[in-house]
Amino acid sequence: MAGGGFSKLPNGTVVVALTLPSPAAEGGTVRVLVHAANRARALTRLRNLGLRAVYLRGNAEPPTPDEITAVLHHPDGLLWRTTPECLDQLWQPIRALLRPPARVGWSTGTGRA
Repeated sequence: MAGGGFSKLPNGTVVVALTLPSPAAEGGTVRVLVHAANRARALTRLRNLGLRAVYLRGNAEPPTPDEITAVLHHPDGLLWRTTPECLDQLWQPIRALLRPPARVGWSTGTGRA
C-alpha cells in the first residue's frame, strides 16, 4: 500500500504527497506531489495519467514545506522524484516518469530497412 498524506492550504486547495512503487525500476519508490482543488481531484489527476490503483489512506506522510513550495511553483502541479531523496536530485515533471522507454535500434523513419 502506498504511504502518503496531504496538507490543506489557506486558499482551500490541497497538496497531496504519495510514495508509490516506481514504474521504471523494480524495488524502487517515487514520491509524487499533486496540487489540486481537493483530495479527490488530486487522486483523479493521477488516475487519469494511468496510475489506476492510487488511494490515500490516512495522513501518515504529509508533504513537507519544501515539497509544498516545489509543487506550487511548477506550472503543471504534478512532480516526482525517487526516494530516498538524493540531495542532488531535483523534482521532475510527471511526464518524465510516465514516458515510454526509448526503443534502441529502430530505423530513423526513412522507410529503408
